Amino acid sequence: MIWNLGSINIDNFYEVPHLPAPGETLASVSYGFGLGGKGANMSVAAARGAARISHIGAIGPEGHWTLDRLMEYGVDTPHISQIEVPTGHANIVVDSSGENNIVLFQGANVKLTEAMIGRALSAASTGDFLLMQNETNGQEYAAETARSLGLRVAYAAAPFEADAIGQLLEWIELLILNEIEAAQLEVATGKSVGALGVPDVVVTLGAQGCKWVSNAGEKCFDAYPAEAVDTTGAGDTFTGYLVAGLDRGLDMETAIDLALKAGALMVTRRGTADVIPDLKEIQDHFGL
Repeated sequence: MIWNLGSINIDNFYEVPHLPAPGETLASVSYGFGLGGKGANMSVAAARGAARISHIGAIGPEGHWTLDRLMEYGVDTPHISQIEVPTGHANIVVDSSGENNIVLFQGANVKLTEAMIGRALSAASTGDFLLMQNETNGQEYAAETARSLGLRVAYAAAPFEADAIGQLLEWIELLILNEIEAAQLEVATGKSVGALGVPDVVVTLGAQGCKWVSNAGEKCFDAYPAEAVDTTGAGDTFTGYLVAGLDRGLDMETAIDLALKAGALMVTRRGTADVIPDLKEIQDHFGL
């Protein structure tokens, strides 16, 4: 089972002809909203990847529909607390080529207490996964508690902060980050990702695929071709499917291959959590 200490956001989408320049006012072609946040995205992806996942997080008074949506997508929600702080939200601007920029309001995502996290993890079992991103507070407490209970800790290092990763390195077993984040981490630590002491590191490379760095060496994986219309949430989909695959007992190479397929299908869709493909869609698309 996977326990995901993760953000829950209300995503506002604005489709524009091009990404706005500094000082530019730009009319949006369309508007939409939906469930998002890196945490919620990864929980939905893991659930759609046939894993059992329980989300640990918080929402505000206006965000109850996000909890209903997570339940609809197969995510366990008993450990999502409703508090008197607005639900996190993101304003996402997407251009005609699928590139995006995002303005994030953290809200309830950074108001979690150790009691909330501890209650959730007290129900975990040895060998379960704790998955985290850098959009909530409480990560150090969660990681230390999880390892003391025999859980495997997976960390998706976004939004990137070198100090946040540094505080968690001794507990992380699986680190997922993109090539820009990997370069920033190498500068901050003076070490290559393979010298950090983390057993498994997966560096995503966008349209070029990813590489897996472990104690056994380094292996590269090619991406699957896709006509991208929106890259938002593709990395979260990859991570959710990767951890789901490992939790279901797949070996690392097979789990990475499945995650790459999920990411490739995701970029052909506009949206975030609401459009993450399920396992059958991936199997049908790739003829599995």
